[in-house]
Amino acid sequence: MLKQRIITALILLPIALGGFFLLDGGDFALFIGLVVSLGAWEWARLAGLAAQAFRVAYAAVVAGLLMLLYLMPDLAPWVLGASVLWWGGATWLVLTYPRTSELWSSVACRLLIGLLILLPAWQGLVLLKHWPLGNWLIMAVMVLVWGADIGAYFSGRAFGKRKLAPQVSPGKSWEGVYGGLALSLVITAVVGVSRDWSFGELLLGLLGAAVVVLVSVVGDLTESMFKRRSGIKDSSNLLPGHGGVLDRIDSLTAAIPLFAVLLWAANWGVM
Repeated sequence: MLKQRIITALILLPIALGGFFLLDGGDFALFIGLVVSLGAWEWARLAGLAAQAFRVAYAAVVAGLLMLLYLMPDLAPWVLGASVLWWGGATWLVLTYPRTSELWSSVACRLLIGLLILLPAWQGLVLLKHWPLGNWLIMAVMVLVWGADIGAYFSGRAFGKRKLAPQVSPGKSWEGVYGGLALSLVITAVVGVSRDWSFGELLLGLLGAAVVVLVSVVGDLTESMFKRRSGIKDSSNLLPGHGGVLDRIDSLTAAIPLFAVLLWAANWGVM
């Protein structure tokens, strides 16, 4: 398993880095669109579509909607606004699982939720890339989320006692969340000091980082909730040793849209 994970990571890392940081404009949108479409194919299974034809059809619908969003950039605020509302609702669904799971148990509802997760993630990345500091902004949100994952892993292993959401993901603890949040805030503070942010900017940056990290946890738990409901361990086996695409990007699908909205609202890196 470890050998598989390493080999897969060594193959995917240069592809991912090249796609994220070397491509621009339509090429970047297409690259991210391909990743999101693979995620849509996986999500269709979580939604209850077992037949490959239906899963491919759902992925094709998502790809078509992405093309529409690319051709109609004025829809971006609506897409990102819908994402903010969704992740607020998802937080409640995770906290009340399994009591409220019947509210979203139908195939149609789960397919719709897939759109609320995947389309804004694509939109957020395309928007970030379009801004002057695009590559740095994309790197920033990834470092925040991955830093939180690393901090959560080690603090959870060392101190984890109180379960975060035992009905959804028994392995996660509140201590892990605190550790991940702490590491991300340290990273943000280091960046802020090195760039001579004012006290107000630093405070705003720390608050924004905390919100992004917390919503990334909700993103992770949300996919876990749908997998648990479907009786599925991994979203697919596309990435040997790592599971599926959604298993790698679940936290980012929540963090990226909110990160873009916060930057937009604060006018940081937008102009």
